[in-house]
Amino acid sequence: MVLKIRHLLLVSALGLLAGCASIDFDYPREASSALTDTEDTALGTRYSELAEDKPAGQSGFLPINDGVDALGVRLLLASRAERSIDLQYYLIKTDVTSRALLYTLLEAADRGVRVRLLLDDVFTSGYDIGMAALDSHPNFEIRIFNPFYRGAGGRVRSGLTGFGRINRRMHNKSFTVDNQITVVGGRNIADEYFGAREDAKFSDLDVVGLGPVVKDVSTMFDTYWNHETALPIPAFAEMPDDPAAELERLRAAIPDWLEQVKSTPYAEAVQADIQALLGKGGGALEWAQYELVYDPPDKGIKNRSKEADSIREPLAESFRRASHEAIIISPYFVPRKSGIEALIALKERGVDVTIITNSLAANNQFAVHAGYAPSRKPLLEAGIRIYEVRPDAEVAGAELFAASGARATLHTKSFIVDDKEVFIGSFNFDPRSAYINTESGVIIHSRKMAEEFAASVRAALPRQTYEVFLNNDGKLRWRDRRDADDKVWDKEPETTWGQRFAVGFVRLLPIRGQL
Repeated sequence: MVLKIRHLLLVSALGLLAGCASIDFDYPREASSALTDTEDTALGTRYSELAEDKPAGQSGFLPINDGVDALGVRLLLASRAERSIDLQYYLIKTDVTSRALLYTLLEAADRGVRVRLLLDDVFTSGYDIGMAALDSHPNFEIRIFNPFYRGAGGRVRSGLTGFGRINRRMHNKSFTVDNQITVVGGRNIADEYFGAREDAKFSDLDVVGLGPVVKDVSTMFDTYWNHETALPIPAFAEMPDDPAAELERLRAAIPDWLEQVKSTPYAEAVQADIQALLGKGGGALEWAQYELVYDPPDKGIKNRSKEADSIREPLAESFRRASHEAIIISPYFVPRKSGIEALIALKERGVDVTIITNSLAANNQFAVHAGYAPSRKPLLEAGIRIYEVRPDAEVAGAELFAASGARATLHTKSFIVDDKEVFIGSFNFDPRSAYINTESGVIIHSRKMAEEFAASVRAALPRQTYEVFLNNDGKLRWRDRRDADDKVWDKEPETTWGQRFAVGFVRLLPIRGQL
């Protein structure tokens, strides 16, 4: 009987695998690069005006933490594009804000702008026909990083036959227009990242950049776009018989999309002007030296990843420069033994270290919380401060959409060193960002930006977080400092027994290196 069951399971598995579409890694693709003849565009002219009296090598930066502003900037820039738009993202959904952006991209392609969209494949299930439709546009090209097999059981086949490959995902985020202005940071493209969901709101951070940093971002994009892991849609997807007809069906749905968008605060975003965005005299921008840091796409190939350069080194170098303070903001904070030791060593040489991450009640990944939880006690014992974001924290921009009961989740990935350096990007302080996924971000060497950011973080801590500490018996406790009389929790605040049990169970599993 056991043999029969095994035989049936094997036959079923083989049937699933047989139904999967193959991936043509040798599919012909034409290399392309960021356009360089864009100085005469409106954005190019604006940059030239702003950079006239600025030191060589500096770029202008404008941080954006408000969700509505973050999407508004993207819609505005896409609507003003004249030559090119290059996007690199971990995920784009099909919700209201995503459709607003896709419509604006399609509109740009219609007026002759070259659009290149590079997308990771982890959240594209069911999107193949839509992607094929957009890709059929002569000015709109899509490539997918490290695609899964398609068809029945395609993801199962991918895991069974190539887990080492499909486990490595592209987590980079960038949005570059006319090779003159760019947006980098931690946001994906979905309603929760822009304050537009009624049940969830993500606190996140982007930065707009002008100047040399744009060319660096374009170099990063081109490196990924032309890499062997970035495949055109026909290389792996079951293509529709008539992609052009599918594009027309997509266009037919656009009026409904626009009606949805008109009822949101984004409706007027594309009516804004570039001078308002950047400040008439450029006063909204902070000009500074910087380092664009990112993993090479070879990190997405298991047998090359160890030899590839890594974003870890420039980030670690920034902390080595610390003399008195380091503030780390990471939604998914999972330091392994070496990471805990490095943070303790930083503290022991006189650097005050503060960690800000999600509480269990705010975390949308309870398995990650299970990986993080064991690090709290040794870090606290070393004198490192830990704050966990509350599930009812305020998220800029979300008040325009979110219901009063929406859960807040920290999604900002940033750090501040000595009130002189700020990192904004996609890198989480966890094993997945460090060793598995590709990541990107920018280290901005600006005392003004660092001081302002650090001051805003310190001011927000009593209102937006629980302070984690050890009581006299060495037990974990959580302090709520919003009221005159501090409230102290002896269990993970605002959680159920079931949530705490699930985290405790996951802690027993040998998966920490995958978190």
